[in-house]
This record gives sequence, C-alpha cells and structure tokens, in this order.
Amino acid sequence: MVYSTFKFGIPVVLTAGALLSVSSIGLSTKANASAPECAPAAAEMMDTVKYKKDPPFRIGFANAAKGDGWLVTFFHTVEHSAQKHADKLDKFIITDANGDPTKQISDIQDLMNQDIDLLLVNPATADALDPIVGRVMRRGIPVVSAARRVKTDDNFVSFATASDTSLACHSATWLAEHLEGKGKIVLLPGKAGASPAETRLNTAKEIFAKFPDIEIIDVQYTGWSPANGKSIMSAILQRHGKDIDGVWADSGLQGSGSVEAFLNAGFKSEDVPPHTGGDLNRMYLLALEHGFPFIGVDYTPAIGGSAVDLAIDILEGKPVPKSFVVPAPIVVSEGHNTKTIKGTVALKDYAATNQPGDYIMGHGIGNDYDSKSFTANYPN
Repeated sequence: MVYSTFKFGIPVVLTAGALLSVSSIGLSTKANASAPECAPAAAEMMDTVKYKKDPPFRIGFANAAKGDGWLVTFFHTVEHSAQKHADKLDKFIITDANGDPTKQISDIQDLMNQDIDLLLVNPATADALDPIVGRVMRRGIPVVSAARRVKTDDNFVSFATASDTSLACHSATWLAEHLEGKGKIVLLPGKAGASPAETRLNTAKEIFAKFPDIEIIDVQYTGWSPANGKSIMSAILQRHGKDIDGVWADSGLQGSGSVEAFLNAGFKSEDVPPHTGGDLNRMYLLALEHGFPFIGVDYTPAIGGSAVDLAIDILEGKPVPKSFVVPAPIVVSEGHNTKTIKGTVALKDYAATNQPGDYIMGHGIGNDYDSKSFTANYPN
C-alpha cells in the first residue's frame, strides 16, 4: 500500500513498513511547494512476496567507499538503521571497496558465499557493478541499491534515492532563471562515472539547453571534493575571471571549494557569482556569511537508513517502490527566489551555525550526531 502525504509543503510518498518522517532528515521549517515540474514521478510498486522469509535475516552491505564526509555520514545512517532493526537480524555484514569497482565485485561474490538473504549495495560505478548485481538477482537474492544505482532496472528490486533528477532540475532552473536566461556558466559535477553525478549533469545540461543565451564555458568533474572544487575553479578563474556569471555544482562539497576560490582570488562577497550546491554545512555557512545568490538542494544521506528499511520490508514480503525518493529541502538565499523556484526552508534557519563546516546535513540520526564519535550496535 502507498501512502501519499505532505510535510511542510513537500510531497512525500511512503510505503507500508518503510515510513520516513521529514523531520528526521532536518526539515523543521514551514515551506511552500515549488517547481512541480521538477518533482519525481510516482514510483512503480514492486511485489516482494517471493522474497519473504522468517527472521532473523542475514543482510550483506557492499559499500563503495567512505572517501568523503557525505559518504561517511551515509554509511552511518546505514549502521543506525541496522541497529534499529537489530532484533530482526542474524547478521548485517559490511564490506568496503575503498572506491575500487573490482574490489566491490569481489566483495559481493564473498557476500553471496556467506548465504545472505539480501544484498544492499552502493555501487562504485553504474556500469562496472551491473553484471555482478544482476547475477545476485538471478540467484534469487533481492538487491536494494542505495544512493547510486546500477545500469539495468531489472538488477535491483528497489532504489533508495533523493532524486538526482529533481536536485539538478531545481538547481539548474534556479540558476538559469536567476541569470534571466543569459550568461556564461561553469558546471562542476561530482565523480565521473558515478550514477548521481552523471544523472545530475545530464539533467542540468537539458535544463540549460532550454536557455539559448546561456553559455557553458567549462565542465570539470571534481570527485565531490572541496579541495578539488577549489583548485579546479582557481584554474578556471585564471582563464575566465570576471566573465563567469554563475557556477552550477551538484553538491556543496565541491561548491564550497569554488566559492573559496573566488574569495581567494580577491572577489568581494557581493561579486561572488551565484552558486548551487547542498549537503555540506560549509556551503550554507559561506552563503549565509557572504550573501551571494545561492540555492542548496541536499542529497540527503538519510537515504542509507531508508535503504535498510526497504531491505527489511522486502524480506517481510511487503510491497516497496521501485524508486523510494527521500524528500529534500530547497534552500534559497534571502531575496533570491526565482519565477518557478521558491525556497522551502530559509537559509538562515537551515545553516547549522552551531556545527562545523564539514558537518553533513539531512542525516536523520539525531541532533547529537557526530561523525567522528558515532558508533552503532548490530549483529555482524
């Protein structure tokens, strides 16, 4: 059964047994719905009766990497949810590929040899992991993909996501409208080959193509690294300088580095061009401090916890959506709403001024969460 509801003006689709409260990922300010054309479509519901088992369950989690702050927080939301469901688990076995697709393939083969009931996977790349994940499904082991997905729809039962398409649609539309449909922009996507980065980039390009007077003067992958964002934008500034009218970053991880590059190059706060990018508190703090036009749309790491909830639902034989979209806030700096993109949370209310810059937003673990001291207890 599907339950549709609205929290703070944001449409949320919930399935029986996989409920996620919007407040759990940090949406605590009244908001208005915005840009319905960017909203994800309703998901197909999947019958999972054939996967139903009696608990306790043995779940394998093949993690791609913990190579940045977002991935660490995402990993912790998985562990937090495993702890929540500990009474239903025989084992929750975790492997980490350290960003190496070949190792992740080997990890998944090892997990299959441990007689797992379900595979949870955050694929290092969509293409490389597609064959092995398909093999898991053909063996009758259901797969839940989290944050990133593999290439073939039939190679997973359900995908926990925050909608890369919606994120890119909102941020690119906002930037184009803020620039009144004209100007030179730089695109800073995340990691080459990772499905979120490619989906966001392709969507953004489609949006910008609707505005013929917007010129994309450079596209550089950043690996979702603040340091890379800073060094890459510093190099671009040497070539283009004040000709840059806007910067589209698919995350504040690299977006924050871009802003710092402008400031280090001597740009005054009011001269920093409009930027996009959520997730990282540092990005929100920079926007709050310097006042440049800004939109942040988080790719909430609470996706990880939702993926574990979906896994439990599947093993209990409950219907789940093919794509479970975790809602995300739309944060626009004061006075910078555009024709179709309106902020759902005020920047001043969302920026975590009591947290460090490397704090990742929207985790849903609790206000006392600290990525450096977090621990969780679950059978492994």
